[in-house]
Amino acid sequence: MDTQAAARKPSVDVRQMLGQKLMLDLRYYCEQPVAPGHCRTPMTSLPPELAQLLTDYQIGGVILFAENVQQTAQIIQLTQQLQAVAAAQGHGLPMFIGIDQEGGRVARLPRQQSTSFSGNMAIGATYAAHGTAFATSVGEILAKELVSLGINVNFAPTVDVNVNPQNPVINVRSFGEDPLRVATLGAAMTSAMQQQGLLVSLKHFPGHGDTHVDSHHGLPRVDHSVEQIAQTDLLPFAEIIQQAAPAMIMTAHIQFPALDSSVFVNKNGEEMLKPATLSRKILQGVLREQLNYQGLIVTDALDMAGISQFFTVPQAVVETFAAGADIALMPVKLQSPAELKQLSLLLTELSAAVASGKLDLTELSASYQRIVQAKQQLANLPKPELPRALATLAAPAHRAVELALARAAVTVVSGAERLPLQLNGKKTVLLMPDTSKGTVLRHYLQQLAPGSGELTLISLQRLNLDAAKQQIAAADQVIAAFISPMQSLVEMGGMDDLAGQTNMADAYAKQQQYFYQLLQYGAALKKDQTFISLRSPYEISLYAPLVQRSLATYAYHNWQQADGELVSPVYQALAEVLLGKRTATGQLPVTLVPLSAAQSRH
Repeated sequence: MDTQAAARKPSVDVRQMLGQKLMLDLRYYCEQPVAPGHCRTPMTSLPPELAQLLTDYQIGGVILFAENVQQTAQIIQLTQQLQAVAAAQGHGLPMFIGIDQEGGRVARLPRQQSTSFSGNMAIGATYAAHGTAFATSVGEILAKELVSLGINVNFAPTVDVNVNPQNPVINVRSFGEDPLRVATLGAAMTSAMQQQGLLVSLKHFPGHGDTHVDSHHGLPRVDHSVEQIAQTDLLPFAEIIQQAAPAMIMTAHIQFPALDSSVFVNKNGEEMLKPATLSRKILQGVLREQLNYQGLIVTDALDMAGISQFFTVPQAVVETFAAGADIALMPVKLQSPAELKQLSLLLTELSAAVASGKLDLTELSASYQRIVQAKQQLANLPKPELPRALATLAAPAHRAVELALARAAVTVVSGAERLPLQLNGKKTVLLMPDTSKGTVLRHYLQQLAPGSGELTLISLQRLNLDAAKQQIAAADQVIAAFISPMQSLVEMGGMDDLAGQTNMADAYAKQQQYFYQLLQYGAALKKDQTFISLRSPYEISLYAPLVQRSLATYAYHNWQQADGELVSPVYQALAEVLLGKRTATGQLPVTLVPLSAAQSRH
């Protein structure tokens, strides 16, 4: 595409500029009538009516979810369909095709077909021994794999400073609690990704690290002082802007009264503080003027409760554009033919806001030019081709780095002097979150210790409490692993998963209760017990009094290969440390604080 020609056009229609400022969610689409919000048919190929809609309204970008990206050939076909729409728009600008491929907890590409790694906190745990090596190599590999598929925007890395042990949505998505370390690792990852031609979006400005509310569910508030905000929350953004010039920065649906204490009336008639996404003082005053950021400002998903509970769709988009955002992410649902008119209605409202002066035409033009400049950077990306993508995705060299990170991240928090474990001639109980995780850990333990004794698996998802107690009573030792906190909506995919998460929360609370009871039971019987934190390591302080040793892996994923075998770099690395085949070198990137059982459930 001739992006230079696009930039030279003497004038651009207002609706074209507005269309370029929207990135839509095409996760589900049902061609037959369905009640609003009930479509669950993944959109894996672009339907003609959606292609026409994106063309007619000059839409500038889309975001893909796991449902959209199922097989390599299918993904390439979809991204090429989207770029064909951009070509048909006639302005010479490619489509932004974005995804949340952070690595670790949040990874949309199929894990068995791509390299998803252990995530940012695992990288943070390697910093003492390896510096920025893994931030760089992981960023490079993630970018190469995305670009091979035709995906050109990654909503990553997360550079929030996780200083709140109760944070339900960030935790291990953060590199840690040290702002300078987060900045250093974030800058390395950003540079590595962008050197591959991928556009990067830091998130979540001005910082989501000290919240105990998930902005998918509500509107968090951070009561830091201006000094705290500068020294902690803003520092990674400020440093990375200077060092790596990130193409995009994503806003947070969070109130920061020290930065903006102004109020306005929401759709319910209530006065409330402006969240950062809608705050001109924060986006223009802090990000543009104070931090001198010249790139694109993109909102977090506007369907999240932190915005949608309080604002209508047009109100939210108008307010965020007036505040200084360049791109509105996921403003409307287009999941069935009946919903397609929502896009036209939104653009009509936005055009009216420009005509009335609510949205300044000069600022709109400047925002459009920033989008054009960013899209010009995509001109040199190679067109995705299936053979190259297949050779790139989960390449042996990429899998080797994935395993190396998992090994380097394993952290022995307590009881190092009581390692390695002895399995020979002993009865061992594996108390695990589910059968697949227990099966894959047992596989690696047996592989590394061929003469191991009996290894009995107890799954918390299929638990008979009395039977589990009998198995623990008959065992010599217990290896127990848990995942805390429970999955957040961002890990599952987004607001469409809210109903499923409500059901999960009840089951999760019971699992944690039983897990704690079983460790208490084992401790009362003076069993030798090992606890492994598979996600956020803060939970270690809850279980440490009940066990002889505690470890952290920061990740828990496994996948099934084509031959049916379950594999996982995380459990391989863990088994190697437990059995003394490797010495753990990871170090906690956060400080553990005392937790009650009730606290750790959140």
